[in-house]
Amino acid sequence: MRGFAYLTAALAAFAARVRGEDPERGDVPGWVMITVMTAALVLAILIPFREAIVAAVTNALTSVTSGG
Repeated sequence: MRGFAYLTAALAAFAARVRGEDPERGDVPGWVMITVMTAALVLAILIPFREAIVAAVTNALTSVTSGG
């Protein structure tokens, strides 16, 4: 009887997933939108401030590697 209960639960979970009722399924278009918007924000910040960012990183790496 225990195996039958397990099989029933597994089939119910599969049916819920197929119907799109699984709460852990996720929202793929939402994640795609978040990824694209994050990339756009990175580019929006990087393009105008690229020289300042490169200079800041270079100065930080120089200060770390030179020990001072």
